[in-house]
Amino acid sequence: MVKFKDFQGAAGTVRAAGGSVVYEFADLGVIAARLPEAALASLRHNPNVEYVEDDPIRQMLAQTTPYGIPMVQADLVAFDGANSGSCKVCIIDSGYYTQHEDLQISNVTFTTDSGTGDPETDLCGHGTHVAGTVAALNNTAGVIGVVPTGGIQLHIVKVFGDDCAWRYSSDLINALNKCTAAGSKIVSMSLGGSFSSKTESNAFANAYNSGVLSVAAAGNDGSTRKSYPASYDSVISVAAIDSTKTVAAFSQKNDQVELAAPGVGVLSTVPWVGASLTVGTTKYLAAGIAGSKTTDGTSGVLADGGRCASSSTGAFSGNVVLCERGDISFRDKVNNVAASGGVAAVIYNNVSGNFAGTCDDGTGTNCNAIPAISISQEDGQALVAGSLGKTGTVVNSTAAGSGYEAWDGTSMATPHVSGVAALVWSNFPGKSNAEIRSALQQTAQDLGAAGRDTSYGYGLVQAKAAYDLLAGGSTCTPTTEICDGIDNDCDGQVDEGCSSGGGITLTASGYKVKGVQHADLSWSGATSTSVDVYRNGAWITTTANDGAHTDNIGNRGGGSYTYKVCEAGTTNCSNDANVSF
Repeated sequence: MVKFKDFQGAAGTVRAAGGSVVYEFADLGVIAARLPEAALASLRHNPNVEYVEDDPIRQMLAQTTPYGIPMVQADLVAFDGANSGSCKVCIIDSGYYTQHEDLQISNVTFTTDSGTGDPETDLCGHGTHVAGTVAALNNTAGVIGVVPTGGIQLHIVKVFGDDCAWRYSSDLINALNKCTAAGSKIVSMSLGGSFSSKTESNAFANAYNSGVLSVAAAGNDGSTRKSYPASYDSVISVAAIDSTKTVAAFSQKNDQVELAAPGVGVLSTVPWVGASLTVGTTKYLAAGIAGSKTTDGTSGVLADGGRCASSSTGAFSGNVVLCERGDISFRDKVNNVAASGGVAAVIYNNVSGNFAGTCDDGTGTNCNAIPAISISQEDGQALVAGSLGKTGTVVNSTAAGSGYEAWDGTSMATPHVSGVAALVWSNFPGKSNAEIRSALQQTAQDLGAAGRDTSYGYGLVQAKAAYDLLAGGSTCTPTTEICDGIDNDCDGQVDEGCSSGGGITLTASGYKVKGVQHADLSWSGATSTSVDVYRNGAWITTTANDGAHTDNIGNRGGGSYTYKVCEAGTTNCSNDANVSF
């Protein structure tokens, strides 16, 4: 966009320089144009040109689809308008915040377990987060769930009180009875414990024999120890994977693990305002940095602090400061912003997606002088590129309201499976719980060791593949989509986002320099002059097709990354190559 001091003849000037006029904004004195490099240089040196700026991209940001929804195939056209009302899901947890903007579902019923309080409140937030993954509405706000149509039936049993404290096995049995009494076909339990109970085992076996399908979290110890009720034969035990389909370090691994689902950084609903950044009319979803100041709103002009690795008194006086993740601790970044006069810190990720951060360095110290929140790499880079100098308002609040946070745990994986079971079963109401369970097993995307294993069970649950099997189709075993005219990933679409299937071969190796992560990539088989490099599904750079590239990741500690390279501007891509630290 080219701003002219004198607009008369501006369009002609752009064309004479070799540009193509797209819009003429006479009231602003601006021409929007497509400009080759030579025209760009010529106009920047024209004495009648006040400034030349990039025309930044704008896209719909009002609602976000968490990565887990397409990963379990819940977003495919086969489920548009699906009959979700025929399959009631009972969620045994800490309650359900009925006022949340994304949980205004018409058919929700409640019962209270003994002594836990009103099930239509949820001070813990756990039950509301689980419910959002199952059923958050496809509206204009927040996120969407596995079954987002609003027609799903939910029954809520509040087994955990507002103190979020543990309960007994007998409390869970009582809650299970309330689920079955309410006519629930699926029981979702993001909970568990280390010791089995004959009575509890018999209760779940009876429920299964009566046609109920129970789903529970495998546990978060990161060990081979079994957790219950997940490890009873009558219950589906769910492991957690991340956005690269790698089992989470915390996910328990044993021979009772049956299915895997997204459980790392799962964005869903919480019953408090939570964290956000608002710039103009756009609200960016965020997570609070633990240990920072809580506030219902702090405003200031956005400024770019780089990685906020140092402080300079007054440099950011009154500013909301954008800081990229990396190099130093979150606590030091926030304290540097505060020492520089900043009123709030917004830390954006240095890899794709958002993250959860804390100011506690193990010594109990914090950074509570100013509020601090985290946002995704994509949002952070867009703000640095196009919103500096605009006013931003940071919220980091525990006040009741419609909030969103990304949480980790097999508790977060469980509702993905519960939701998929409901989505599939609602389309085949005549099938038994055993038939639905078998279909989910047969069509899961095999991950890890071939066949069923202790980390992933049968693999990643796949809604569309199970639907196709029950509809009379053949069992499809999902693999990487390659450009061969076949639906390799079993999602009902052919060759979407496909790779060349061997035309480009990629290898990757990771290493650290003074604790900082780096990855060396090597490839062959690309024929274009340049290639696009992707990390965890997100583009990071375009580079010469010379067969090698080093990605200076910048993180410290652990982490897993999946890379691919594609001939620039095409979907002709390599295999995926993984690096773990």
